[in-house]
Amino acid sequence: MKPLSKIVKKIHLYLGLSCGILVSISGLTGAMYVWQPELAAALNPKLLQVESIGMVSEETLLKTAFALYEKHQDSVVKLFLPYREQQTISVVYTNGRTLYYHPENGMVLGQKSASISFFENLLNIHRTLGVPKVGKYIVGGSAVLFSLFLLTSGLFLWWKKYRSNFGKGVKIKWKRNKKKLNYDIHKTLGILFLVPLTFMAFSGGYFTYNTYYKKGFTVMDGFAANSKLDTLLQENDHFSVKTLLNNPDENYALRAIYFPENSTGTYQFRYIKERKVVPGLRKTKELKLGNNGVISSTTSFESDLLSAQIVAQMYPIHTGEITGLLGRILVFISGFVPVILFITGFRYYYFRTYKKNNGKKERKN
Repeated sequence: MKPLSKIVKKIHLYLGLSCGILVSISGLTGAMYVWQPELAAALNPKLLQVESIGMVSEETLLKTAFALYEKHQDSVVKLFLPYREQQTISVVYTNGRTLYYHPENGMVLGQKSASISFFENLLNIHRTLGVPKVGKYIVGGSAVLFSLFLLTSGLFLWWKKYRSNFGKGVKIKWKRNKKKLNYDIHKTLGILFLVPLTFMAFSGGYFTYNTYYKKGFTVMDGFAANSKLDTLLQENDHFSVKTLLNNPDENYALRAIYFPENSTGTYQFRYIKERKVVPGLRKTKELKLGNNGVISSTTSFESDLLSAQIVAQMYPIHTGEITGLLGRILVFISGFVPVILFITGFRYYYFRTYKKNNGKKERKN
Protein backbone atom coordinates (compact mmCIF):
# COMPACT_ATOMS: atom_id res chain seq x y z
CA MET A 1 0.00 0.00 0.00
CA LYS A 2 1.35 3.42 -1.02
CA PRO A 3 2.12 5.97 1.72
CA LEU A 4 -0.47 8.73 2.07
CA SER A 5 1.95 11.40 0.86
CA LYS A 6 2.50 9.57 -2.45
CA ILE A 7 -1.25 9.28 -3.00
CA VAL A 8 -1.72 12.96 -2.26
CA LYS A 9 1.11 13.84 -4.64
CA LYS A 10 -0.59 11.88 -7.42
CA ILE A 11 -3.92 13.59 -6.73
CA HIS A 12 -2.23 17.00 -6.73
CA LEU A 13 -0.34 16.25 -9.94
CA TYR A 14 -3.24 14.90 -12.00
CA LEU A 15 -5.72 17.52 -10.83
CA GLY A 16 -3.16 20.24 -11.47
CA LEU A 17 -2.52 19.06 -15.03
CA SER A 18 -6.24 18.66 -15.78
CA CYS A 19 -8.44 21.22 -14.02
CA GLY A 20 -5.48 23.58 -13.53
CA ILE A 21 -5.78 24.92 -17.08
CA LEU A 22 -9.54 25.48 -16.65
CA VAL A 23 -9.04 27.34 -13.38
CA SER A 24 -6.31 29.40 -15.07
CA ILE A 25 -8.78 30.58 -17.71
CA SER A 26 -11.36 31.39 -15.04
CA GLY A 27 -8.75 33.24 -13.01
CA LEU A 28 -7.53 35.41 -15.87
CA THR A 29 -11.01 36.31 -17.13
CA GLY A 30 -12.17 36.95 -13.57
CA ALA A 31 -9.21 39.25 -12.91
CA MET A 32 -10.11 41.27 -16.00
CA TYR A 33 -13.76 41.45 -14.97
CA VAL A 34 -13.02 42.79 -11.46
CA TRP A 35 -12.70 46.31 -12.87
CA GLN A 36 -15.67 46.03 -15.22
CA PRO A 37 -17.73 48.74 -13.46
CA GLU A 38 -15.00 51.37 -13.74
CA LEU A 39 -13.87 50.40 -17.24
CA ALA A 40 -17.39 50.14 -18.67
CA ALA A 41 -18.29 53.55 -17.23
CA ALA A 42 -15.09 55.14 -18.58
CA LEU A 43 -15.61 53.68 -22.05
CA ASN A 44 -19.32 54.51 -22.22
CA PRO A 45 -19.89 57.84 -20.45
CA LYS A 46 -22.77 58.86 -22.72
CA LEU A 47 -24.62 55.56 -22.25
CA LEU A 48 -23.96 54.86 -18.57
CA GLN A 49 -23.15 58.10 -16.78
CA VAL A 50 -25.33 61.06 -15.75
CA GLU A 51 -23.76 64.11 -14.09
CA SER A 52 -26.82 64.91 -11.99
CA ILE A 53 -27.58 61.34 -10.90
CA GLY A 54 -27.14 62.25 -7.24
CA MET A 55 -30.07 64.67 -7.54
CA VAL A 56 -32.44 62.16 -9.15
CA SER A 57 -34.95 60.78 -6.63
CA GLU A 58 -36.30 57.24 -6.47
CA GLU A 59 -39.70 58.60 -7.41
CA THR A 60 -38.28 60.13 -10.58
CA LEU A 61 -36.43 56.95 -11.54
CA LEU A 62 -39.57 54.85 -11.14
CA LYS A 63 -41.69 57.41 -12.98
CA THR A 64 -39.32 57.30 -15.97
CA ALA A 65 -39.22 53.50 -15.85
CA PHE A 66 -43.02 53.33 -15.80
CA ALA A 67 -43.27 55.71 -18.78
CA LEU A 68 -40.90 53.48 -20.77
CA TYR A 69 -42.87 50.40 -19.71
CA GLU A 70 -46.19 51.92 -20.79
CA LYS A 71 -44.76 52.97 -24.13
CA HIS A 72 -43.03 49.69 -25.02
CA GLN A 73 -44.62 47.06 -22.75
CA ASP A 74 -45.49 44.53 -25.47
CA SER A 75 -41.89 44.41 -26.69
CA VAL A 76 -40.00 44.69 -23.38
CA VAL A 77 -38.11 41.67 -22.05
CA LYS A 78 -36.09 43.28 -19.24
CA LEU A 79 -35.85 46.73 -17.71
CA PHE A 80 -32.83 47.78 -15.65
CA LEU A 81 -32.61 50.80 -13.38
CA PRO A 82 -29.34 52.45 -12.20
CA TYR A 83 -26.96 50.06 -10.43
CA ARG A 84 -23.17 49.84 -10.10
CA GLU A 85 -21.58 51.55 -13.12
CA GLN A 86 -24.91 52.16 -14.87
CA GLN A 87 -26.58 55.44 -13.88
CA THR A 88 -29.09 55.30 -16.71
CA ILE A 89 -32.10 53.09 -17.45
CA SER A 90 -31.73 50.30 -20.01
CA VAL A 91 -34.41 48.28 -21.75
CA VAL A 92 -33.90 44.92 -23.46
CA TYR A 93 -36.41 44.31 -26.24
CA THR A 94 -37.79 41.17 -27.84
CA ASN A 95 -35.74 41.81 -30.99
CA GLY A 96 -32.54 41.54 -28.92
CA ARG A 97 -31.69 45.24 -28.93
CA THR A 98 -30.73 47.07 -25.73
CA LEU A 99 -31.34 50.80 -25.55
CA TYR A 100 -30.26 53.23 -22.82
CA TYR A 101 -32.42 56.11 -21.58
CA HIS A 102 -31.86 59.18 -19.44
CA PRO A 103 -33.20 58.52 -15.92
CA GLU A 104 -35.00 61.89 -15.68
CA ASN A 105 -36.52 62.63 -19.07
CA GLY A 106 -36.47 59.20 -20.72
CA MET A 107 -34.52 60.47 -23.72
CA VAL A 108 -32.80 57.77 -25.80
CA LEU A 109 -29.03 57.84 -25.22
CA GLY A 110 -28.04 55.05 -27.59
CA GLN A 111 -27.80 51.28 -27.89
CA LYS A 112 -25.44 48.73 -26.36
CA SER A 113 -21.84 49.38 -27.34
CA ALA A 114 -19.11 46.95 -28.38
CA SER A 115 -17.27 47.44 -25.07
CA ILE A 116 -20.37 46.58 -23.02
CA SER A 117 -20.85 43.46 -25.15
CA PHE A 118 -17.17 42.60 -24.62
CA PHE A 119 -17.57 42.52 -20.85
CA GLU A 120 -20.75 40.45 -21.18
CA ASN A 121 -18.87 37.95 -23.37
CA LEU A 122 -15.94 37.99 -20.94
CA LEU A 123 -18.29 37.07 -18.09
CA ASN A 124 -19.79 34.33 -20.24
CA ILE A 125 -16.33 32.84 -20.86
CA HIS A 126 -15.52 33.16 -17.16
CA ARG A 127 -18.64 31.23 -16.16
CA THR A 128 -19.11 28.80 -19.09
CA LEU A 129 -15.97 28.96 -21.30
CA GLY A 130 -18.42 30.07 -23.99
CA VAL A 131 -19.68 26.49 -24.30
CA PRO A 132 -23.51 26.29 -24.23
CA LYS A 133 -25.26 24.07 -21.66
CA VAL A 134 -22.27 22.03 -20.42
CA GLY A 135 -19.74 24.84 -20.05
CA LYS A 136 -20.95 26.01 -16.67
CA TYR A 137 -20.63 22.49 -15.27
CA ILE A 138 -17.06 22.23 -16.53
CA VAL A 139 -16.13 25.55 -14.93
CA GLY A 140 -18.10 24.91 -11.74
CA GLY A 141 -16.72 21.40 -11.40
CA SER A 142 -13.13 22.56 -11.84
CA ALA A 143 -13.68 25.30 -9.24
CA VAL A 144 -15.00 22.80 -6.68
CA LEU A 145 -12.17 20.34 -7.38
CA PHE A 146 -9.65 23.18 -7.14
CA SER A 147 -10.92 24.31 -3.72
CA LEU A 148 -11.66 20.91 -2.19
CA PHE A 149 -8.79 18.79 -3.48
CA LEU A 150 -6.09 20.67 -5.40
CA LEU A 151 -5.53 23.41 -2.82
CA THR A 152 -5.95 21.11 0.17
CA SER A 153 -3.56 18.51 -1.26
CA GLY A 154 -1.04 21.28 -1.89
CA LEU A 155 -1.45 22.48 1.69
CA PHE A 156 -0.95 18.93 2.98
CA LEU A 157 2.30 18.52 1.02
CA TRP A 158 3.56 21.97 2.05
CA TRP A 159 2.74 21.38 5.73
CA LYS A 160 4.39 17.97 5.74
CA LYS A 161 7.62 19.44 4.42
CA TYR A 162 7.77 22.89 6.02
CA ARG A 163 5.77 22.71 9.24
CA SER A 164 8.96 23.10 11.27
CA ASN A 165 10.38 25.86 9.05
CA PHE A 166 7.71 28.25 7.78
CA GLY A 167 10.32 30.72 6.55
CA LYS A 168 11.79 28.21 4.14
CA GLY A 169 8.30 27.33 2.92
CA VAL A 170 7.65 30.85 1.65
CA LYS A 171 11.16 31.66 0.41
CA ILE A 172 12.14 31.77 -3.25
CA LYS A 173 15.79 31.23 -4.15
CA TRP A 174 16.09 32.86 -7.55
CA LYS A 175 19.57 31.54 -8.32
CA ARG A 176 18.63 27.88 -8.65
CA ASN A 177 18.25 25.41 -11.48
CA LYS A 178 15.01 25.47 -13.49
CA LYS A 179 13.37 22.60 -11.65
CA LYS A 180 14.00 23.95 -8.15
CA LEU A 181 13.16 27.55 -9.12
CA ASN A 182 9.78 26.50 -10.51
CA TYR A 183 9.16 24.48 -7.37
CA ASP A 184 10.01 27.46 -5.13
CA ILE A 185 7.67 29.79 -7.02
CA HIS A 186 4.94 27.16 -7.05
CA LYS A 187 4.97 26.33 -3.33
CA THR A 188 5.43 29.95 -2.24
CA LEU A 189 2.57 31.42 -4.29
CA GLY A 190 0.42 28.41 -3.45
CA ILE A 191 0.68 28.93 0.30
CA LEU A 192 0.59 32.75 0.24
CA PHE A 193 -2.60 32.84 -1.85
CA LEU A 194 -4.20 29.75 -0.33
CA VAL A 195 -6.94 31.62 1.55
CA PRO A 196 -8.10 34.04 -1.21
CA LEU A 197 -7.97 31.27 -3.84
CA THR A 198 -10.03 28.98 -1.61
CA PHE A 199 -12.71 31.62 -1.11
CA MET A 200 -12.72 32.54 -4.80
CA ALA A 201 -12.96 28.94 -6.02
CA PHE A 202 -15.55 27.86 -3.45
CA SER A 203 -17.77 30.87 -4.08
CA GLY A 204 -17.29 30.43 -7.84
CA GLY A 205 -18.74 26.94 -7.68
CA TYR A 206 -21.95 28.42 -6.29
CA PHE A 207 -22.91 29.91 -9.65
CA THR A 208 -23.15 26.40 -11.09
CA TYR A 209 -24.28 24.35 -8.12
CA ASN A 210 -26.34 26.95 -6.24
CA THR A 211 -29.07 24.42 -5.40
CA TYR A 212 -26.60 22.16 -3.57
CA TYR A 213 -24.94 25.10 -1.84
CA LYS A 214 -28.31 26.31 -0.56
CA LYS A 215 -29.18 22.85 0.75
CA GLY A 216 -25.77 22.49 2.36
CA PHE A 217 -25.98 25.82 4.15
CA THR A 218 -29.40 24.99 5.64
CA VAL A 219 -27.51 23.30 8.49
CA MET A 220 -26.68 26.84 9.62
CA ASP A 221 -30.33 27.77 10.09
CA GLY A 222 -30.46 26.07 13.47
CA PHE A 223 -27.66 28.25 14.87
CA ALA A 224 -29.40 31.60 14.48
CA ALA A 225 -32.88 32.71 15.36
CA ASN A 226 -34.87 34.27 12.55
CA SER A 227 -38.05 36.12 13.22
CA LYS A 228 -39.21 35.77 9.60
CA LEU A 229 -40.80 39.20 9.83
CA ASP A 230 -43.25 39.77 7.03
CA THR A 231 -42.51 42.55 4.57
CA LEU A 232 -45.06 45.03 3.34
CA LEU A 233 -45.73 42.85 0.32
CA GLN A 234 -47.23 39.50 1.22
CA GLU A 235 -47.89 36.40 -0.83
CA ASN A 236 -51.41 36.41 -2.31
CA ASP A 237 -51.60 40.22 -2.10
CA HIS A 238 -52.78 41.89 -5.29
CA PHE A 239 -50.60 44.47 -7.01
CA SER A 240 -49.98 45.75 -10.50
CA VAL A 241 -46.79 46.80 -12.25
CA LYS A 242 -48.11 50.35 -12.15
CA THR A 243 -48.62 50.21 -8.39
CA LEU A 244 -45.11 48.91 -7.74
CA LEU A 245 -43.49 51.46 -10.05
CA ASN A 246 -45.42 54.36 -8.58
CA ASN A 247 -44.69 53.44 -4.96
CA PRO A 248 -40.98 53.25 -4.07
CA ASP A 249 -39.96 50.67 -1.51
CA GLU A 250 -38.99 52.31 1.77
CA ASN A 251 -35.92 50.12 2.35
CA TYR A 252 -34.79 48.90 -1.06
CA ALA A 253 -34.10 50.35 -4.52
CA LEU A 254 -35.64 48.69 -7.56
CA ARG A 255 -32.87 47.27 -9.74
CA ALA A 256 -34.60 45.26 -12.46
CA ILE A 257 -37.88 43.95 -13.82
CA TYR A 258 -37.98 40.71 -15.79
CA PHE A 259 -41.16 40.47 -17.84
CA PRO A 260 -43.12 37.22 -18.38
CA GLU A 261 -42.44 35.26 -21.55
CA ASN A 262 -46.05 34.16 -21.89
CA SER A 263 -49.51 34.52 -20.31
CA THR A 264 -48.65 32.03 -17.54
CA GLY A 265 -45.30 33.60 -16.69
CA THR A 266 -44.47 36.00 -13.87
CA TYR A 267 -42.99 39.45 -13.44
CA GLN A 268 -39.82 39.37 -11.37
CA PHE A 269 -38.95 42.51 -9.43
CA ARG A 270 -35.42 42.58 -8.04
CA TYR A 271 -34.33 45.13 -5.46
CA ILE A 272 -30.98 46.05 -3.96
CA LYS A 273 -30.01 47.98 -0.83
CA GLU A 274 -27.42 50.21 -2.48
CA ARG A 275 -27.19 51.28 -6.10
CA LYS A 276 -23.42 51.77 -5.91
CA VAL A 277 -20.63 49.25 -5.40
CA VAL A 278 -20.10 49.35 -1.64
CA PRO A 279 -18.30 47.07 0.84
CA GLY A 280 -20.25 44.95 3.26
CA LEU A 281 -23.04 42.40 3.06
CA ARG A 282 -25.10 42.21 -0.10
CA LYS A 283 -28.75 42.79 0.81
CA THR A 284 -31.41 42.09 -1.77
CA LYS A 285 -35.13 41.62 -2.11
CA GLU A 286 -37.21 39.90 -4.77
CA LEU A 287 -40.89 39.42 -5.53
CA LYS A 288 -42.74 37.57 -8.26
CA LEU A 289 -46.00 38.90 -9.61
CA GLY A 290 -48.36 36.90 -11.81
CA ASN A 291 -50.30 38.29 -14.73
CA ASN A 292 -53.36 38.20 -12.50
CA GLY A 293 -51.72 40.66 -10.11
CA VAL A 294 -51.18 38.11 -7.35
CA ILE A 295 -47.76 38.06 -5.66
CA SER A 296 -46.65 34.41 -5.74
CA SER A 297 -43.47 34.85 -3.67
CA THR A 298 -41.48 37.54 -1.91
CA THR A 299 -38.13 37.43 -0.12
CA SER A 300 -35.86 39.99 1.51
CA PHE A 301 -32.54 39.86 3.32
CA GLU A 302 -34.05 40.76 6.69
CA SER A 303 -36.64 37.99 6.59
CA ASP A 304 -34.48 35.34 4.89
CA LEU A 305 -33.11 32.39 6.81
CA LEU A 306 -29.41 32.47 7.69
CA SER A 307 -28.61 30.01 4.87
CA ALA A 308 -30.16 32.34 2.29
CA GLN A 309 -28.32 35.32 3.76
CA ILE A 310 -25.03 33.42 3.45
CA VAL A 311 -25.46 32.35 -0.17
CA ALA A 312 -26.42 35.93 -1.02
CA GLN A 313 -22.80 36.84 -0.21
CA MET A 314 -21.25 34.47 -2.76
CA TYR A 315 -21.02 37.20 -5.40
CA PRO A 316 -19.37 39.92 -3.26
CA ILE A 317 -17.03 37.28 -1.80
CA HIS A 318 -16.13 36.03 -5.26
CA THR A 319 -15.36 39.53 -6.55
CA GLY A 320 -13.83 40.81 -3.30
CA GLU A 321 -16.39 43.60 -3.09
CA ILE A 322 -17.45 42.47 0.37
CA THR A 323 -14.26 44.02 1.79
CA GLY A 324 -14.11 47.03 -0.52
CA LEU A 325 -11.29 48.22 -2.75
CA LEU A 326 -8.57 46.19 -1.00
CA GLY A 327 -10.62 43.03 -1.49
CA ARG A 328 -11.05 43.74 -5.20
CA ILE A 329 -7.32 44.37 -5.59
CA LEU A 330 -6.57 41.07 -3.82
CA VAL A 331 -8.99 39.19 -6.09
CA PHE A 332 -7.46 40.88 -9.14
CA ILE A 333 -3.94 39.80 -8.18
CA SER A 334 -5.11 36.34 -7.11
CA GLY A 335 -6.72 35.84 -10.52
CA PHE A 336 -3.26 35.59 -12.10
CA VAL A 337 -1.97 33.08 -9.55
CA PRO A 338 -3.66 29.90 -10.93
CA VAL A 339 -1.99 30.27 -14.34
CA ILE A 340 1.40 30.84 -12.64
CA LEU A 341 0.81 27.76 -10.48
CA PHE A 342 -0.15 25.76 -13.55
CA ILE A 343 2.93 26.84 -15.52
CA THR A 344 5.41 26.38 -12.66
CA GLY A 345 3.84 23.07 -11.64
CA PHE A 346 3.95 21.79 -15.20
CA ARG A 347 7.57 22.94 -15.67
CA TYR A 348 8.63 21.37 -12.39
CA TYR A 349 7.00 18.10 -13.44
CA TYR A 350 8.59 18.35 -16.91
CA PHE A 351 12.12 19.04 -15.67
CA ARG A 352 11.89 16.32 -13.02
CA THR A 353 10.60 13.78 -15.55
CA TYR A 354 13.09 14.92 -18.20
CA LYS A 355 16.04 14.52 -15.82
CA LYS A 356 14.80 11.15 -14.64
CA ASN A 357 14.41 9.85 -18.20
CA ASN A 358 17.83 11.18 -19.20
CA GLY A 359 19.36 9.44 -16.19
CA LYS A 360 17.84 6.13 -17.26
CA LYS A 361 19.17 6.54 -20.80
CA GLU A 362 22.69 7.32 -19.56
CA ARG A 363 22.70 4.20 -17.37
CA LYS A 364 21.60 2.07 -20.31
CA ASN A 365 24.37 3.50 -22.48
